[in-house]
Amino acid sequence: MQWQEVRNFYPDQYVLLEILNSHTKDNVQYVDEVALIRSIQDPDEATRELLKCKNNNIVYHTGQEKIAIELRKNPFYRSR
Repeated sequence: MQWQEVRNFYPDQYVLLEILNSHTKDNVQYVDEVALIRSIQDPDEATRELLKCKNNNIVYHTGQEKIAIELRKNPFYRSR
């Protein structure tokens, strides 16, 4: 399914997606094709789902025109 189709079916909502096809340019991953898992009504639930995402799953808001994910090669984690 294309991102524009998801946006048309679920306007102004968070959605849980599986990335099926994407390409990378200048450290940004652009998603071309997704599989919709489900829509999420509550922003707090969307945050919880995002923190649990693994592999090719993401939570994204349909208010965004494109799915563009900045890739970080050396993420810094702070701990005590």
